[in-house]
Amino acid sequence: MASGGLGRGVVGLMRLRLKDLHLAQGERTVLEHIEGTFEEGAVTALVGANGAGKSTLIQAIMGELKPIGGSVECDVPKERRAWLPQQLALDLTFPMSVEELIMTGTWPSHGALLGYCGPHYRKAREVMARLGISHLAHRPLGELSGGQRQRALLGRTLMQEAELLLLDEPFSNVDMETVEVLTEVLRDMADRGTTIIVVLHDLEQLARLADHVLVLAGGHGQWTTPQAILENHHGGSQRHHHAPILSFDFPK
Repeated sequence: MASGGLGRGVVGLMRLRLKDLHLAQGERTVLEHIEGTFEEGAVTALVGANGAGKSTLIQAIMGELKPIGGSVECDVPKERRAWLPQQLALDLTFPMSVEELIMTGTWPSHGALLGYCGPHYRKAREVMARLGISHLAHRPLGELSGGQRQRALLGRTLMQEAELLLLDEPFSNVDMETVEVLTEVLRDMADRGTTIIVVLHDLEQLARLADHVLVLAGGHGQWTTPQAILENHHGGSQRHHHAPILSFDFPK
């Protein structure tokens, strides 16, 4: 069975397994025969064209979509699984500040009705400082830039102490400073043992962040490496700055 392998910093245990996975949306089969393992400290880039099944696979991993065949086996408790969707899924009209959004990261383990204590607030301040958004603590979400919102959303997952983190195009519509901050924080999370699956479309970000790549195309999946993706697009050259991942020919 194909495997994602180990991350750069941590030699870890298997946290997630896909076994002959078949997924459908309504009556339409989207993915079939998806296999692979994900381990502690590994960052796996999930790539594919629009409609290839990336969101469908993420739904199955998060337990929101039941497979029509095969299985998803996850050793990470549900309260330690986090999903950072595209910013378009965030309701900017909801009256919530940056600090309040980050504090909701305690809900999966602490509950939403028990309130917060001193250690929660101290940790939230540490998280905001780490992401460079301390000065935005009381700013409403609707007044933030795209990069500021993305930092706040990642702050919620840091507050949750996620052991499995899934991100959908986290670098879309954000400034370069935010790209640098998010890349550094995500790599640090992986080095500390977090299993990360991230939807990416940019070659430079894939080269900097990913350890492994799962390509979805034609209803199937293929494991490969960031280097193979780069060679496929540029014949092994290093001229991949901000280039999009347009296609990938599966190796024979």
